[in-house]
Amino acid sequence: MRLIQSIFLIVMASQLFAQVEVPDSMKIVRKVVMDGDTFYVYEFDELIFQEFTSKEERTEYLKLVRRVKKVLPYAKLAAFRLQMMEDNLNQIKGRRAKKKYIKETEKAIKEEFMSQLKNLYVEEGKLLLKLIHRETGNTTFEILKQYRGSATTFYWGMLAKTYNANIKVEYDPIEDYWIEYIIKSLNLE
Repeated sequence: MRLIQSIFLIVMASQLFAQVEVPDSMKIVRKVVMDGDTFYVYEFDELIFQEFTSKEERTEYLKLVRRVKKVLPYAKLAAFRLQMMEDNLNQIKGRRAKKKYIKETEKAIKEEFMSQLKNLYVEEGKLLLKLIHRETGNTTFEILKQYRGSATTFYWGMLAKTYNANIKVEYDPIEDYWIEYIIKSLNLE
């Protein structure tokens, strides 16, 4: 019986003194030894304490977290596709061939994603416009104007206005600090 208790105590003690894995956001600055015990001093990248003043604020924050998680992959994919299209356009010679390639690419993207994008809520769509600017460095207006022309840009701008959105919206990390905080804290980049 004593042997079992001793083994149990040894196993429990080894679990207590096991090395703890340190996340990437924390760095060990130094070790302090006091009375035979070792204490680690950690450095954190950023720590923000936010106390929500009301239940509604907390609910809005949690909604924003869900929206960012849902929409950010689309924005990243849009940036990737745009870069890929730009690389391919640089290899194509002739204005007519470039226009044809742009129309074919647009058609392929619509077939692949339109059914998913139609299911987004209006607020998610507005967030997508901001995140596209964050990922590409260009507003949706600038992208449409560059690749599709003024008439198409005007059409999509008016359609966005009916939903109280703006295709010229820009992402500002200072103004949109909650979005930036969510992306950084959840390692969505």
